[in-house]
Amino acid sequence: MNFLLDDDQKKLQSTVEEFARERIAPVAEKLDRDGVFPTSLFHELADIGVTSIPFSEEWGGMGLGTFEMVLALEQIARVDQSLAVSTMVSVATGLTLGRFGSDAQKQKYLPDIVAGKKICAIAGTEPNAGSDTAGFTTRGRLVDGIWRINGEKAYITNAGTDISSFALVLVVTSPPEAPKKSFSLFLVPNGTRGYKPGEKYRKMGWRSSDTRPLYFDDCELGPDNVVGEVDKGRLLLHKGYQQARVFLSTCSLGLAQGSLDLAVSYAKERRAFGGSIGKLQLIQKMIADMAVKVETARMVVYKAAWLSDQGLATGKDLAIAKYYATEIGSECANLAIQVHGGWGFMDDCPASRYLRDNRVCTIGDGSSQIQTLLIARELGLDVSFA
Repeated sequence: MNFLLDDDQKKLQSTVEEFARERIAPVAEKLDRDGVFPTSLFHELADIGVTSIPFSEEWGGMGLGTFEMVLALEQIARVDQSLAVSTMVSVATGLTLGRFGSDAQKQKYLPDIVAGKKICAIAGTEPNAGSDTAGFTTRGRLVDGIWRINGEKAYITNAGTDISSFALVLVVTSPPEAPKKSFSLFLVPNGTRGYKPGEKYRKMGWRSSDTRPLYFDDCELGPDNVVGEVDKGRLLLHKGYQQARVFLSTCSLGLAQGSLDLAVSYAKERRAFGGSIGKLQLIQKMIADMAVKVETARMVVYKAAWLSDQGLATGKDLAIAKYYATEIGSECANLAIQVHGGWGFMDDCPASRYLRDNRVCTIGDGSSQIQTLLIARELGLDVSFA
């Protein structure tokens, strides 16, 4: 196994690391405090090529892979997980459209997503159904060749910014009397009549990432808005979520590394008991534990990304990366707060923001509990999970 990055990968990593350090880190606290999506900063991120990394050159992309996207996202999340999440959701949604959309859909929408001129969303979760897609109630009816969509989606990222382009929305399209639900995936452009993003949520973390409910009131869509085949959309959404699962794992990995950075720096400069607190063995133990967790998370996330690019990633590989990286993200942020002492409890201490931001990572894209069920099922155990 080769654990070394090639020269191009190193250059990509260092370019994004420098941008994150110089342009994102200085404003991350303000972005968190203001809670507004940073459109201009996102465009700057696109200008250095981040949004184009895993897309085909046909659509203006770099033609690279999931692994290279992971290298970039890790550096962004190291200083601001909110911006990393907004970026990864748009990229993962664009990749889903790239895999399953029609030529006309891709030609119309992908170039702006790849270039970072626009941003997009993927909408599965509903107020009373998340991982249990069978519980979805947003429904579409075909009337005289036109689909009429009614219902509500919840906790959707990127749908209400000033550069939001479209959302990929999973909708029940089987008749109400059908014994089993079937689903279709629709491309819903912003501004479509009957489609309205709701007010922004007030959130614990990810405050500068746009998160809203979506409302559909007789939203009319033509057959050309269906992504893939009618009644075959559930699998497409799941495949999109699998891609996002690697990226969200990376966002936690980057945050964990950022937590370690903060703890090491503070332990060197904070003085107590006649010297730096970094000389105290219990502080050293906490920081060493963080380092082990970060390196282990990096191995499982990088492996999942590499296997994805080879077409070899299993559900177990993705679930392990998602479960472990998101859990240790919170563990490392919590340890960083402990190293910082009372200062760590303050909102303007980055470690405090890191803990708030990462908390949702163990919930979104399949909770930690769902990931453990997936891992157990892949190991051949009988689990109560459809």
